[in-house]
Amino acid sequence: MCRWDLLNESKAKKLLEFALSNSKAEQTQVVLYVKDLATTRFAKNYIHQNVSGYEVRLWVKAVSGRKTGVASTNNLGDKSILDTLESAAELARLQSDSPYQVSLPGPAPIKKARGFVSKTAGYTPEQRAKDVGVICSRSRENGLEASGAFSTGTIQIVIANSLGLLASHKSTLAEITSVVLGDSSSGYAEHCTPDVGEIDMEAVAAEAVDKAVRSKDPVALEPGEYEVILEDHAVGDILSFMGYLGFSAQAVQEGRSFVTGKAGQKVLPESISIWDDGMGRGTVPVPFDYEGFPKKKVEFIVNGVAKDVCYDSYTAAKDGKTSTGHASLAGEGMGPVPMNMFLKTGKATLQDMIASTQKGLWITRFHYTRTVHPLKVIVTGMTRDGTFLVEKGEVRRPVKNLRFTQSYIDALNGVQMIGKTARLRDSEMAYNVAPALKLARFNFTGATEF
Repeated sequence: MCRWDLLNESKAKKLLEFALSNSKAEQTQVVLYVKDLATTRFAKNYIHQNVSGYEVRLWVKAVSGRKTGVASTNNLGDKSILDTLESAAELARLQSDSPYQVSLPGPAPIKKARGFVSKTAGYTPEQRAKDVGVICSRSRENGLEASGAFSTGTIQIVIANSLGLLASHKSTLAEITSVVLGDSSSGYAEHCTPDVGEIDMEAVAAEAVDKAVRSKDPVALEPGEYEVILEDHAVGDILSFMGYLGFSAQAVQEGRSFVTGKAGQKVLPESISIWDDGMGRGTVPVPFDYEGFPKKKVEFIVNGVAKDVCYDSYTAAKDGKTSTGHASLAGEGMGPVPMNMFLKTGKATLQDMIASTQKGLWITRFHYTRTVHPLKVIVTGMTRDGTFLVEKGEVRRPVKNLRFTQSYIDALNGVQMIGKTARLRDSEMAYNVAPALKLARFNFTGATEF
């Protein structure tokens, strides 16, 4: 029996009822988060660690008039919960009034999300070891070394407040990531899904090994501006930065979003449509946010035109709107965040993109990306695990990784082709469903030694 059963839904509700009944604040919200993930790690074609982590955390938000205080604990004992309630209430008393503080939400209909798969919840270390063995064997057969991690388990979120709201969701997650190394090369593959049965380990192994074989003995390439073919790994990174920096109502209200003042205007090519949908097909579904609001589908870009942004209750009050169900955890200071983004697919295959390229780069993924200029979504980072020079419609040779400093918005404005298929990518804060892209220009500012 897995530890998931130590805190079932009935016990979770009783725990939250205890917290609410002992709160002295005018309004109180309690969020319970439980993550039970087991991970099998491997390196140099051998499993070296099998660990299981059980994370429990309770957040309390106390509302007093137009003041809010937040406190949290990872101890679910009665005394710890009572102390956390008192801390949240005391913090609320110490705050200044906020003109945009609104009441906590009352009960609302919330759709059920089909994100729990029993097979994933009960996946054993032996099963993970067998799956990892596929990657290690394929790597070893090609004289390469595989490393990575394979995690499976369950996540539970329960939210209750003093106005009668009660929202509960449990889901499963299976995620494999692997880097396969050669003496002068590397390859990468990943698969993320609620259903471990959807993971084809042979395909994961083949993808990582193929890139490592292809990228052997890379040559140096002069930095500059090139056409690029970006695989979905890299496109997932683009979506995450656009979501956090551009599609949050907080970013718009603070004047640091590229769509500030541009609603209804064309900001990207007509072929680009981007939206967020917590219940969308192909993502890791979540039916409500951390305030208990039902998640709504929000269309950010429709045929290149800026439309809406995502809201939590605080930012919605500023604009006279209602929350779209995108609140992050209270006290984190992130504001509303899109966590299930989609980019509309096109009609191209990877082969189509390569065949149409006169001189450009085929890039597997980005690494260590960081914001340079939020308003323009300028990001710096590096290519990694398979970068190739494409000339006259053919892949010529692997090249050493390059550093880029590029506005993701400018890059998307040069989109030439969009992939006909999309894959789910775990990209920092979001689960993004992304296709490959071919872009007319991408600015590389430096080279690496590998």
